[in-house]
Amino acid sequence: MSPTGDLQRARVRVRGLVQGVGFRPFVCALARRYALSGWVSNDPQGVLLEAEGEDLRPFLQALCEEAPPLARVDAVEPEVIDPQGDDGAFFVRESGRGGRASTGVTPDAAVCRACLEELFDPRDRRHLYPFLNCTDCGPRHTITRAIPYDRANTTMAPFALCAACLREQADREDRRFHAQPIACPSCGPSLTMDPAAIVTRLLDGGIVAIAGLGGYHLACNARDEEAVRTLRLRKDRDAKPLAVMGLNLAAAERWAHISLAERALLTSRRRPVVLCRARSGSGLAPSIAPGLGTLGVLLPYTPLQYLLFHEAAGRPEGTEWLEAPLDVAFVMTSANPGGEPIVREDAEARSRLAGIADAIVSHDRAILVRSDDSVARVIDGAPRLLRRARGWVPEEVRLPFDADGVLAVGAHLKSTVCLVRGDRAHVSQHLGDLDDVATYTSFQETVEHLARTLATAPRLVAHDLHPDLRSTSWALASGLPTLAVQHHHAHVAAVFAEYGRTGPGLGLALDGFGLGPGGAAWGGEMLALEGASFERVGHLAELALPGMDRAAREPWRMAVSALVGMGRGGEAIDRWGPPAERVVGLIESGTASPRTSSAGRWFDAAAALLGLRDRVSYEGEAAMLLEAQVRSPRVLPEAYRIEGNVLDLLPLLAAIRGMSPQEGAEVFHGTFAHALVAWVLPHVAARGFSAVALSGGCFSNRFLAEGVAHGLRAAGVEPLLPARFPPNDGAISLGQAFVAAHAARLQPSWLQPSRIQPSGLQGA
Repeated sequence: MSPTGDLQRARVRVRGLVQGVGFRPFVCALARRYALSGWVSNDPQGVLLEAEGEDLRPFLQALCEEAPPLARVDAVEPEVIDPQGDDGAFFVRESGRGGRASTGVTPDAAVCRACLEELFDPRDRRHLYPFLNCTDCGPRHTITRAIPYDRANTTMAPFALCAACLREQADREDRRFHAQPIACPSCGPSLTMDPAAIVTRLLDGGIVAIAGLGGYHLACNARDEEAVRTLRLRKDRDAKPLAVMGLNLAAAERWAHISLAERALLTSRRRPVVLCRARSGSGLAPSIAPGLGTLGVLLPYTPLQYLLFHEAAGRPEGTEWLEAPLDVAFVMTSANPGGEPIVREDAEARSRLAGIADAIVSHDRAILVRSDDSVARVIDGAPRLLRRARGWVPEEVRLPFDADGVLAVGAHLKSTVCLVRGDRAHVSQHLGDLDDVATYTSFQETVEHLARTLATAPRLVAHDLHPDLRSTSWALASGLPTLAVQHHHAHVAAVFAEYGRTGPGLGLALDGFGLGPGGAAWGGEMLALEGASFERVGHLAELALPGMDRAAREPWRMAVSALVGMGRGGEAIDRWGPPAERVVGLIESGTASPRTSSAGRWFDAAAALLGLRDRVSYEGEAAMLLEAQVRSPRVLPEAYRIEGNVLDLLPLLAAIRGMSPQEGAEVFHGTFAHALVAWVLPHVAARGFSAVALSGGCFSNRFLAEGVAHGLRAAGVEPLLPARFPPNDGAISLGQAFVAAHAARLQPSWLQPSRIQPSGLQGA
């Protein structure tokens, strides 16, 4: 829009994440700066405003360049309209309600510094108030029922604002101007237990369930071994690592080595659990992360969490203490007994946590959306998500074309769902494993919540190829057209979606299991993707899976399988005795021993051969223990075979048999990564590709991921490692949506139920 020298007026549409981030107050402040009149409003499409003045160009530029910290501006679309010559005022107009929503809800954000200053200021009316927030911080996604993001559409609606909060919300000079979750002790939510009493319980060895943003935490003193063991016993969590919360970086660095990239991630407004290298002799309870070289570190992100440390520190004055080391640490783990979804409601807490927690701390602000803490680690120099939830959800991904109404229901483990509105894929928070009935109920609730908040009715359901998964059963019973997408196809497609690649392209998918065509057990795949189809270019050599699913829980069985493959079945019997003799018999007779190309089972075999674990208590435990042994990966260049398009690691397992756990783990990781690069590069060159997508849960392993990424980069090939989404099954729904979007675009008739077929398979 160009100025005419006369008064101008423009109607401006702003698209992106622009609700619940203080965007309307920001627009008002800009209008005052440039002496403009007009109005601004939220509506289902984002922010709509009209501005009038002598030259609107600086104003429009500032809309993009100076947006609030939590905002993301995708587009500013001005339209010249006739000037109205109004009185020079610029105001916030009531939100528009008509039309279909096309804007998003912002993620929950950690409490900001300005609010912390108020929290610990005795003169402030919100002094020590555990629910203070402003336009730059606080709950968003977990309290929002519908768009536009107004208080009436959140779980703050029942709290009528007091006169003081009303004045702040109406004052364009105030930090809380039009802040929707605004609250204070006079009119806002309240706790059922004083922070001082909570801390006393924790430091006395108790276990306390504490309501937070997206559900309850179970907390205990991280320095009290007996308390941690009791928590594990009551929660039925044998050895899976627990996250530890400290006040600040100064405290956390006593327990872990924290890099610059990890520091930035820990202190970001997203505040995930970050896997850092653990320090020995930290003083933390040994059973927090038994046998692992990493520690899940978390910093406070709610006012209440800061208040707990304030009490533990003796109620110091001011805010200087916030940066000082504090020798206090709390375990903060999701309150989800026995693999169930995180507890969200007070009644749930009383019924499901009664036998676990010594005390339950609730509040009267309803938690609408269950959302665990996100988990991340730094791999290849950049943050990578391992669990995507609070802080990232519900940020969307732009697909290369419109696929409105495509719903993808994910896999079975680390379940998520994805709904596409227009060309934007909205992936839900981590839901958990669908073995549990309560998690399956949460899965159904999440589908309904996405459809409601996005005002988008599903019209095509993409699901896993495996017919026995609960997500598949739900899809087939939905009454909608369905599309089956092979598991590893979805893994690679998710990376393509994240990076905005349409294909064709090449990817590696390395994980524990996914059903291939004809019932084959896949898990170590090289795939070429094009459109809605894929080609299985190559795979890892197959091992027998003696006892089928049991082999994934008992890694010694995979070690026996590998030894039988080497012609050393007798060695397996000598080591594991009569049970191994029975397993050797199963393998040799082909009874209950299907073949699998699973990369995860190769990790299991290596861990068991090195004596690290014969049986596991949680998914991926053997591989994590193997990774924990590594200090510096080493390569044995001849310890693998590439025959045709098959990569065989039996020579590698034969080579590490007599090594120490550390030496064997280092050789396994270094050689496996080297072998993958050698395996994939000829296919990259032959097909003229410039990048390779790296997907599947095995790429959560830092040494494998970095080894492959460095090797590809050295050969001039770009490694596409997931960052905004996990490499594991948490991204399967995104990949399914990406494939279904291609299918619906290329074959519109597939939207008829009779035409829906499994995702295209070539060379399988």
